[in-house]
Amino acid sequence: KVDYDVCSNYGNWLYSAGIGNDPRDNRKFNMIKQGLDYDGNGDYVRLWVPELQGIKGSDIHAPWALNSVALSQAGVTLGETYPQPVVTAPEWSRHINQKPQGRSPHPRGRREPAHPPMQPKVRGIDFYFSRKKDG
Repeated sequence: KVDYDVCSNYGNWLYSAGIGNDPRDNRKFNMIKQGLDYDGNGDYVRLWVPELQGIKGSDIHAPWALNSVALSQAGVTLGETYPQPVVTAPEWSRHINQKPQGRSPHPRGRREPAHPPMQPKVRGIDFYFSRKKDG
């Protein structure tokens, strides 16, 4: 069974991107935070932006914040081999130079919870219709 609602899905994508209807004023999509959350080591960026392959780890999400020595070692020259940023939202600054909380084996970079979630009890149909409830 496929569960798909065009309007709802489109609305959620707009909301996630920070351009849909939102009761909060001045909401911006935080690309640095998203990169740290879902691509902590920067592997996805390295795959699609070969100009930045020399930048190690999560620093790849904000190359413009690196010092000239780090950029030179990576073979990156801002404005020549990689463009200067067009916009940097002030809200992003708290995530620049922040490291992900841990390397995740998850393909999208998600970190696992600190402890595994509790498994719900498997209950048959009789549980819902019997008077006796097993706590």
